Amino acid sequence: MSNKRPKKAMVLAAGLGTRMRPLTDTLPKPLIRVDGTALVDHALDRLESSGVTEAVINTHYLAEQLEDHLQSRTSPKIRISREADLLDTGGGVVNALDAFGNAPFYVVNTDAFWLNGPFDALARMADTWNEDEMDGLLLLHSTVEAYGYTGRGDFCAGGDGCLTRRPEGEVSPWLFTGVQILHPRLFDGAPDGAFSLNVLYDRAMENERLFGAVHDGEWFHVGSPEGLEEAEAYMHLRYAGIRHR
Repeated sequence: MSNKRPKKAMVLAAGLGTRMRPLTDTLPKPLIRVDGTALVDHALDRLESSGVTEAVINTHYLAEQLEDHLQSRTSPKIRISREADLLDTGGGVVNALDAFGNAPFYVVNTDAFWLNGPFDALARMADTWNEDEMDGLLLLHSTVEAYGYTGRGDFCAGGDGCLTRRPEGEVSPWLFTGVQILHPRLFDGAPDGAFSLNVLYDRAMENERLFGAVHDGEWFHVGSPEGLEEAEAYMHLRYAGIRHR
């Protein structure tokens, strides 16, 4: 296993999951199951397989349920970062930043569910990571081939993988999957309180220090009941041995 691979990760799990109602009226979104396994465990299983030994998980909505569920995990080691008030993606990471020291770390959204292609996605990202050139490396997926996604994409990428924003009114080739490697220096001078990671992405892009790596497997946006249904249907067909798509 490569020594380049991050040993720590953050799993973003504090959101209200409003688009998943009524399922999330009584259940935090990270505990919604796909193929019989909670979304948060899918993410943690992928991270563990890639060599992550410690994961910070932020909690807020129905926090006790999620924290009780996580007590049964022994690997990776779990550290809870409970938020009294929602801090959004950027503020949530800043609130837990001391856990990562000076080393790059994975950040994963719990509503991102992915299947590896020919190669492990997290390992490929670690192999692509360049400490000297990158403050962030985002896992990308084809906008038009994603499951449960109806948006116009997020980024365009140069030949070297350096990212720029989708032009307004256009469809871009790549969407952001919610899986990334970030360096703590990305957060130098970050705002206080709640803010989106997009604020820091924009700054990194201005300095040509935000890059992308394209996922070579399937990716599902499990952010709505429709997205959940599509993911479940795919997994059912996959196990039934039926060629899908």
